[in-house]
Amino acid sequence: MKGENRRKIQAFVESLPFFRKRPRIAPPNLVGHSQWADFLEREFNKPGMRVLEIGSRVVTGANHRSRFAQADYVGFDFYPGENVDVVGDAHRLTEYFPKGEQFDLIFSSAVFEHLHMPWVVAEEITKLLKVGGHVFVETHFSYIAHERPWNFYQFSDMGLRALFNAGLGYDLIDSGLSNPMAGFFTEHADRYLRYRPITELYCHSEILCRKREEVTGFDWRSLAADSVVDGTRYPPPGTAAGSGTD
Repeated sequence: MKGENRRKIQAFVESLPFFRKRPRIAPPNLVGHSQWADFLEREFNKPGMRVLEIGSRVVTGANHRSRFAQADYVGFDFYPGENVDVVGDAHRLTEYFPKGEQFDLIFSSAVFEHLHMPWVVAEEITKLLKVGGHVFVETHFSYIAHERPWNFYQFSDMGLRALFNAGLGYDLIDSGLSNPMAGFFTEHADRYLRYRPITELYCHSEILCRKREEVTGFDWRSLAADSVVDGTRYPPPGTAAGSGTD
């Protein structure tokens, strides 16, 4: 027990610099966690604009309908409730709207972690989005397990870009990770990990993309890697980032 207490104290002391360390990943410039709702209202709350929110049901008190009072706002959710106009499954999103109907903005917050096939939803969103229209998604990169068993994924900013990628017809406008967090492995973790600090955690991930063009015959399997990862590469062996310390 004395040895374990010593490891706890050592882990705490070693983690102190982390609390003052500047995060390596920046939040979005335009659509960070505390900015995105104001930004979308400012840009899309205009007469003639059509706005679709996926996951619009009031669950935590947020109701975005009033932010788009001048636009044509539609709330979509898996369950009926306050602020829901259309009830349905986002994996079949286009089935709930007349053929040819499209939107200037499609957005969601705290939804994509609950989608069992988010890549399918990305395609469905793309079909409903006008050329020149925008998609905004905020979800979680590091967060508690919630609303289980339907808590499927957590996304980095690059994970969201992989969904709304250049090959699907999107230009990246803004993305990043918001709200840095500090963490520790608990006493219930494997012994070699217990009480170790965990760095570079972020609560929220966000992305804003513009639909550049209609893409026909889209196929995830034939998509070139550079169309997904914007020409980046997995860190090569021998670099600090590619040292294989997982």
